[in-house]
Amino acid sequence: MEGVDRRVVVIVVVMTSFLTPFASSSFNIALPSISKEFGLDAITMSWASLAYLLASAMFLVPFGRLADIYGRRRVFLYGTLAFSISAMLLGVYPSSSTIIMLRALQGISSAMIFGTGVAILV
Repeated sequence: MEGVDRRVVVIVVVMTSFLTPFASSSFNIALPSISKEFGLDAITMSWASLAYLLASAMFLVPFGRLADIYGRRRVFLYGTLAFSISAMLLGVYPSSSTIIMLRALQGISSAMIFGTGVAILV
């Protein structure tokens, strides 16, 4: 991290590490409203939450290893970008299958962020 202020790196990593679970929790709080708005049943909406958790748990260790190979900064930035894009797309697509797919993408990208955030700070 030559040439980069250490404080900026800490702030970015801490903010991203806070916003990722915050976005996930806010989605879970909004589940009843989303289900009512789009006419989705409880089972479909539970898959939306479960897709995030499963993808995040499955990909945490593999992305940690990929970060060791390709660089922590690169994996962290791609994870942040993928999480942001999937969060924006969630507001646009109303179909249940797309919601589940985008939540899985958010889980994968959060694994990229969680797997590298602490390692960047060390």
